[in-house]
Amino acid sequence: MLPKPQADLTPNTLEFETTPLVKPTGFREYDARWLYPQDFNLLGAQSLGLGLGTVIHELGVNPAIAVGHDYRSYSTSIKQALIVGLMSAGCEVHDIGLALSPVAYFSQFALDVPCVAMVTASHNENGWTGVKMGAQRPLTFGPDEMSLLKDIVLNGKGQMRSGGAYHFVNDMRERYIADLTAHAPFKNTFKAVVACGNGTAGAFAPEVLSKLGVDVIPLNCELDYTFPNYNPNPEDMKMLHALRDKVLETQADVGLAFDGDGDRCGVVDNQGEEIFADKVGVMLARDLSEIYPDATFVVDVKSTGLFLTDPVLKKNRATTDYWKTGHSYIKRRANELKALVGFEKSGHYFFNPPIGRGYDDGLVSAIAILDMLDRNPNKKMSDLRDGLQKTWGSPTMSPYCPDDKKYAVVDQIVQQFRDLEAQGASLIGQPIRSVVTVNGVRVTVEDGTWGLVRASSNIPGLVVVVESPTSEDNMRAMFHEIDQRLSKLPDVGAYDQKLP
Repeated sequence: MLPKPQADLTPNTLEFETTPLVKPTGFREYDARWLYPQDFNLLGAQSLGLGLGTVIHELGVNPAIAVGHDYRSYSTSIKQALIVGLMSAGCEVHDIGLALSPVAYFSQFALDVPCVAMVTASHNENGWTGVKMGAQRPLTFGPDEMSLLKDIVLNGKGQMRSGGAYHFVNDMRERYIADLTAHAPFKNTFKAVVACGNGTAGAFAPEVLSKLGVDVIPLNCELDYTFPNYNPNPEDMKMLHALRDKVLETQADVGLAFDGDGDRCGVVDNQGEEIFADKVGVMLARDLSEIYPDATFVVDVKSTGLFLTDPVLKKNRATTDYWKTGHSYIKRRANELKALVGFEKSGHYFFNPPIGRGYDDGLVSAIAILDMLDRNPNKKMSDLRDGLQKTWGSPTMSPYCPDDKKYAVVDQIVQQFRDLEAQGASLIGQPIRSVVTVNGVRVTVEDGTWGLVRASSNIPGLVVVVESPTSEDNMRAMFHEIDQRLSKLPDVGAYDQKLP
C-alpha cells in the first residue's frame, strides 16, 4: 500500500523518494495542476492514479481508461507513474502516447472506453504539470468528482484491486488526423499562418490543415519543450503579436494559434488584428445560426455582451446562456442544454453534433473558422470582424493571488458590488443594471459596460475582464473601478498583463 501523501517534502531527500508528495492546492475545480517536482513527485502521480481508479470504481463506471501526455520533458515520467497507480486500482489502461487533449477525448470514442486522463499543463509555463480527467464522455470532471478525488488521494483512501491491464496504442495520432481530414475539401484556397508555440500542437495542426488543402505557413511548430519563443497560449499577447507579424509579412488570409495541449485556437485576421475568442464566437454563432435557426449557444461570463444584442443572432432566433467560466463547466452546460456550441473567451469551443462530439478541440474550431470563410467567399476575416458592433474590450488579465486566498478575495469584491447595487449607487457615473454572481461577479452599468472579477481555476490568481459597447473611456473607467478595489487588498499582487 502506498504511504499517505504529504503536502511538503524536499527534493533530494529520503522522504521525497519514499513518500508521495501531493500539495492539496493542486486540486482545482475541474482538473489538477502542480509545479513539478516541488509540489508533486512521481510517487504523488502514482497516488493520484490509484485515487482516480478508485473514483472510477465508486462512480460505477467500467474501469477502462485512455491515457495520454503532452510534450514536456517530464510528462512521460508522470504519465507512467499515473498508469502504475491506475493499474494498481484495477483499471484497464490504453496508453495513447504523445497526444493533444482532444486526441485523448477522441480516443474515448475511437477505443470505446468511458474514461480519460490527459497529463498536461496546457498553456502553463514550464515546471507545471497536471491531469485532465473524465469518466463520462464527452464530459470531464466537475467540482463534485474533484472533491471526491481530492479526499481519496490526500487521505490515503485509494483501494488496490486486481484486474489491471496495459495496452499501448501506437496509431492514435494517425486515427485522429484521419478523422479530421475526412472533412469535405474547402471550395476555396486559404493561406493560414499556424502558430503552435513549440508545443504539442506542432505535431498535429500543420499536417491536418495541409491535408485539407490549406496553404500552411508554420510558425514555431517545431516541438521544443523549453518553449524558447513564448508560452503556447493564444490569450497571451506575445504569441498573438508574433502571429500578427507573420500574417502581415506573408499576406495570409488568417492566423491560427494553438495552445500547449491543442484544445484552444486563437485568431488573427488578414489585417493583423487579434480577435479575442469571444468575438470569434459571435462570428461563428452568426454563421451557424443561418444554417441552424433557433440554435442555443452557451458562453462564459468572461465573454462579450454581443451574444445578447447582435442583430443577426436575434434575426435567426438564437438564444444564449451565460454560464461559469471553465472548460468543464461550459462543456457540461452545453451538453445539458443540447446547445449547438459552447464558447469560452479563453478559446475553448465545444461543438456538439452534427458539428463535433461535444469536447473542446482547437483544430475542430480552426476548421469551423475556415468553413465560415468558405461560406463567405466574397468576405475576408476582417470583413466578418467589421460586421460586428464595435466594442472596446480588454484581454484576460490575471493579478496574482495565492490559491488559499483567492476565493475569499473574490467574495469581498462580490460583496462590495452587491452593496453598491443595494444602495442604488452609481458606477462610472451610471446606474448599475445588473450584478451577476454565477461565477465571481460580473457588474454591468446602464450603457452595457461591464467588468468581471473571478478566481482563476488553473493558477494562483484572479481573472479580470472589462468591456464597453460605447467607448474606450468607459472600458478603462470600469477597469479603474475594479483595479482600485483590488489594489487595496494585501493578498492581490501584480498582473500578468494590464491595459496599456
